[in-house]
Amino acid sequence: MTINERVAAWTEAELGVEGKVLDVVRAPAQVLSVPGEDVDPTAPEIIQLAADLIATMRVSPGCVGLAADQVGVSARIFCVDVSTHVKTKTHHGTYVLCNAEVVEASRNEKAREGCMSVPDLTGDVKRASRLKVRGQLPVTGETVEIVADAFEARCLQHEIDHTDGLLFIDRVAGAHALHQRQTYL
Repeated sequence: MTINERVAAWTEAELGVEGKVLDVVRAPAQVLSVPGEDVDPTAPEIIQLAADLIATMRVSPGCVGLAADQVGVSARIFCVDVSTHVKTKTHHGTYVLCNAEVVEASRNEKAREGCMSVPDLTGDVKRASRLKVRGQLPVTGETVEIVADAFEARCLQHEIDHTDGLLFIDRVAGAHALHQRQTYL
């Protein structure tokens, strides 16, 4: 897998604003089931939202990604950082994508997922383990392509689903694939 050096070098300092921690919306909130609107990645309110998403993700234990709908905003923007997760093989660090879409996907695998907006459940979801995603970086609006595998690929698809108004529970094969979240001390 080839790492996109521009994305890997991106930092939240490029946003130039301080992020605020926002409340996370839980299902069945309507905003979670509505496709988000495309955004202007150079707009000041989107740049602030990008910073807020990162700040909220950072204070949320175990969180590796957060989409705008999860903080009550119907917009096609999310942040990702899988760098410290045990299942991560390769990654691009912390980044925010606007108006992201899957360009290529292959090698479907089933694995367990959870979500801050569905805090009591996890589910077995089949997703591509190799992925190419195209999106725009906040502030500059430059278009980037990310080739991801394994856990980062799964996380990207999960967050893009959020921007499309879908939760992981919409992707499970049935009730047998849903599980009560386990809490470990």
